[in-house]
Amino acid sequence: MKFLVTGVAGFIGSRVAEELALQGHKVVGLDNLNDYYDPKLKLARLERIEKLLAQHNAEDNFRFIKMDLADRDGIAKLFADEQFQRVIHLAAQAGVRYSIDNPMAYVDSNLVGMMTILEGCRHNKVEHLVYASSSSVYGNQDKVPFSEDDRVDHPISLYAATKKANELMAHTYSHLYKLPTTGLRFFTVYGPWGRPDMAPWLFTKAIIAGSPIKVFNHGKLMRDFTYIDDIVAGVTGIQNALPTAQSAYYALFNIGNNKPVNLADFIASIETAVGKQAQKEYLPMQPGDVYQTYADTERLDKAISFKPKVNLTEGIQNFVHWFKSYYGEIS
Repeated sequence: MKFLVTGVAGFIGSRVAEELALQGHKVVGLDNLNDYYDPKLKLARLERIEKLLAQHNAEDNFRFIKMDLADRDGIAKLFADEQFQRVIHLAAQAGVRYSIDNPMAYVDSNLVGMMTILEGCRHNKVEHLVYASSSSVYGNQDKVPFSEDDRVDHPISLYAATKKANELMAHTYSHLYKLPTTGLRFFTVYGPWGRPDMAPWLFTKAIIAGSPIKVFNHGKLMRDFTYIDDIVAGVTGIQNALPTAQSAYYALFNIGNNKPVNLADFIASIETAVGKQAQKEYLPMQPGDVYQTYADTERLDKAISFKPKVNLTEGIQNFVHWFKSYYGEIS
């Protein structure tokens, strides 16, 4: 089939595009290569895709296009010219804390961008739109694990609000135009080639350098860390499970590890992998952060037999090994 994958130079998008291309699908990858973090990492991910596909004689299965989702005319023309069968929309302005100081970036990317994708799918008879939501929509609720049936009316960051808005926008298009849409609420994804603004990268870099790490809420946080390979398996699996009229052409799933980890244990895993103790700077809670995340993944398991396979110890070891390789500290 022919896929559009947005955010293809990103952490999850690059791996999803790579897997689909290896499976024999034709993939057009879209990204604006913005400077939210170092574009060199994004370009390195694209280079990795090209090298891997070349090794498998599958380089013709992938094309990259640089374009901004807010380019309404450009996106409309892309859909009309390419006639995608399926779309996996992973592009977004990420980061809870960044949204506090840069709100308009989230409007342009997460709201306008979602609308251009929905319109492209609507007017070109796309079979299935899979899009990224986030565990942040659950806010600071006490009930765990978080279920897709829980109310999510109290987002505590603009990032979370835009992700909830994306779910509502998709629901409307599914209802009005019988467009099959599936939202995936991601829970703290980590692993090799991850984002530099997330805890695994920040902590690993600081511990190796002997610099203090910032431990918010004095370490009293729980996160449902989910390894990238498990996420990719879930995304590529669910794209084949099209919502039908029975579900109003709309579906929504948590995609997480279903095993929350205390922040102290997470830091200990990195210390073990690095072979060095962390210097900790304990700080109060950050605005927009939540105290815990914990995914109920029963619905996704029923849909595609989703069962995460990589535990935290193995995942952190893989990440630290990649991190040192990326910075040239090991061969």
